[in-house]
Amino acid sequence: MISKEAIKRGYNRGNYIVGAHTPPAYAASVKDSTNEAGLQRDPVQVSAQQIDALRAVADEVLTLAPDVVAWTRDWWAGSMMTETAGKPATPHAVIVRVSTVEQIQAVMRIANAAPIPVTVSAGRSNVTGAALPVRGGIVLDVCELNRLVGFDKDSQIVEVEAGMFGDIFEETIQRDYGMTMGHWPSSYAISTVGGWVACRGAGQLSTRYGKIEDMVFGMDVVLADGSLISVGGYSRAALGPDLQQLFIGSEGTLGVIVRVRLKLHRLPDYGRAIAYGFRTFAIGLEACRQIMQQGANPAALRLYDELESGVQFGLPESNVLLVADEGAREMVDAVLTISERVCAELGERLDDKAIFEKWLDTRYLTGKSAEGFKRSPGFVADTLEMAGPWKDLPGIYADVVKAINAVPGTLAGSAHQSHAYVDGACLYFSLRGEVEVEHRATWYRAAWDAANAVLIQYNAALSHHHGVGLLRAPYMSESLGSAFPVLQAVKRTLDPKNILNPGKLGLTDEQAHDAKQ
Repeated sequence: MISKEAIKRGYNRGNYIVGAHTPPAYAASVKDSTNEAGLQRDPVQVSAQQIDALRAVADEVLTLAPDVVAWTRDWWAGSMMTETAGKPATPHAVIVRVSTVEQIQAVMRIANAAPIPVTVSAGRSNVTGAALPVRGGIVLDVCELNRLVGFDKDSQIVEVEAGMFGDIFEETIQRDYGMTMGHWPSSYAISTVGGWVACRGAGQLSTRYGKIEDMVFGMDVVLADGSLISVGGYSRAALGPDLQQLFIGSEGTLGVIVRVRLKLHRLPDYGRAIAYGFRTFAIGLEACRQIMQQGANPAALRLYDELESGVQFGLPESNVLLVADEGAREMVDAVLTISERVCAELGERLDDKAIFEKWLDTRYLTGKSAEGFKRSPGFVADTLEMAGPWKDLPGIYADVVKAINAVPGTLAGSAHQSHAYVDGACLYFSLRGEVEVEHRATWYRAAWDAANAVLIQYNAALSHHHGVGLLRAPYMSESLGSAFPVLQAVKRTLDPKNILNPGKLGLTDEQAHDAKQ
């Protein structure tokens, strides 16, 4: 079965330190609060009196710069580059650790009255800078809000607090209830349930189980003023707009997600995988389109271009497609029968077992792998995932790779298709560059600018599951167009003082005391 293999072969969170999940290998020396910040602008200072008030309601408050750096460090290439250049991304803030919903409400009331910016933080596995406190203030660490509240066996709905880590959550529901959520992001052992929801995450088996927004049944959210609301709670409803979806993907800008009720699935007892190779990536995309539109929805439908097929499977002259499914035998066999028929008409059969085993062992590496490339202080690698309709995907693939490769200093652009739907799919691009150390940030932004210009031209979704954060913020207004003011209006209504994670989703980081009176 795929899920049990994912447990055995996935990340082991035991290799990481809770509260400092990014390995410290790239950390700059941080001695005191005089360190120049790499990604902060006019950070709001928290006064001694406010720190005392926070200590009275929280479990712990950390104020020293080395602690702040350690507790805000993430996996974004942008913050890694600035820290290795001697400027920690966000050294000016205070870390406030909490373990109850009531504590979160109390912290928000203190922050709202001041006002003080609040950036919610947990696993910090994000790769877009979404949890970096760009205006300082409070970093609200919710990792200890990590209890499994209850399980509705008949409805297959579990309630869990937002700070529980993904590996602990999945192991618990498998062991205690014989259930799975089927949500396997590559970061599942260093990310939390609330983080999945806040950033609209996707797992590697999303074609079968859906993305996180398909899995949420209901949730509780603390708003900027400290009030607690519940949203969702229905299988389906016609009660006006879906307010739950307003908070899913909001990246902490509209409220603090504190409890989530999630739809589960019975553990699968059967699984199969097949693999085919195609002459071009476009032909492979056509095979994926036909599989989905003929009614099959395999757990994994992942197509790799020639470069990534070479890196991952040792087949650099093929575009490898892995089709894997799990569940009831009758359903799995039907899905793979459709898939085999489509693929046999367009490609050639590969060694199913070898491809699947290789995928299980290396699937977390493809994209940021330096294999075959120079490894020096000037080497930069990152990934860009987007979504678009089937009719545009061949053109998007070709144009984005061409745009990335045209940026001086680029080593190679490549892609794989990672999540598929009846109407379209996610393409997961890889960017690799080799430049002088002092030019890393310039190359990095130029590569992202080039790729996103193509996506905006095609009116494609800039992100499928990593979210916006700081990385995609410059492109949001142009991408959303006439709808962007609606997002701004929602933000102003729910957070009029702009204290919740300012500067993310392309929204302003201007604080209430910055504005002209």
